[in-house]
Amino acid sequence: MKDCLNKNQILCGMDVSVDFGSSNVLNKINFCIDEGEIAAIVGPNGAGKTTLLKAILGLVPYKGKITIEGKKIQNTYDQLGYVPQKFNFDRTFPITVKEFISLTIKPNKKYRINEVLDEVDMTKFANKMIGELSGGQLQRVLIARALINDPKLLLLDEPTTGVDIEGMKAFYDIIDHLNKEHKTTIVMISHEINIVYSYASFVLCLNRDLYCQGIPKTALTKDVMKAMYGKDVDVMPHSHKH
Repeated sequence: MKDCLNKNQILCGMDVSVDFGSSNVLNKINFCIDEGEIAAIVGPNGAGKTTLLKAILGLVPYKGKITIEGKKIQNTYDQLGYVPQKFNFDRTFPITVKEFISLTIKPNKKYRINEVLDEVDMTKFANKMIGELSGGQLQRVLIARALINDPKLLLLDEPTTGVDIEGMKAFYDIIDHLNKEHKTTIVMISHEINIVYSYASFVLCLNRDLYCQGIPKTALTKDVMKAMYGKDVDVMPHSHKH
C-alpha cells in the first residue's frame, strides 16, 4: 500500500471495516488515492463498493480511519461532491434544471449555476423541466449540482446505470474534462471494465477485502479478476487515455 503520509494523497483509508449486524461488508480495507487521479472501485455485486463510498461520506458507521487531505471527514464536507447511483424524484414536479440546482446552494454562490451547467454542456437545458430530461442528461445535472462548491473530490456511485452508450460516453468525457482541466480528483464505482481501462488512472479491486490497487493495466490481472468474481474472466489489454 502507498504511504498515506504522502502530501499528494487526497483520500486515505486505514483498516476500514463496516459491519451490518453480524455481516462483515468491508474487512480492514487500506487504500490511498493521489490528488488528480480518476480512481475506479470495481468488484462484483455485494462487494461493498457503495458501502465504501458511504463510509467516505460519513453516511454509515465504520471502524478504522478515513481522511481527506489528512483531516477527518466531518471537517471536509465542503470539499466533497457526490452523485448517487439513483436519484428518485417525482417527474411531474414542476421545477426547471436551474431551479433544481439553486435549491441547495448559498445565495453568494448563485453566480456558479451558469458556470457548472456550461461545464456539463447543459446550458441550453437550464429552463427545461427536470422530469423531461433523459437519464444521461439528468446525471449531468446531478454532476453540475455536485460541482457548485468547486469540490476537490467528486464521488460517483455507478453514475451511468440505465444510460445508453452514447450518453455514457458523453458523461465520461465530461468527467475526463473535469479531471484534466480543473484537476478534480474523481472516485467512481463502475461495473464497466472497458470504462475503467479507458478513463481511470487508478483502480481499487474490492470484494469485502481489498484484492488490489494500482494502475488498471497492471492491477486488473486475470488472477485478481478470478479471485474477485469467482470465475474465469477474460482480461483484454486496452489503451489508456491518460
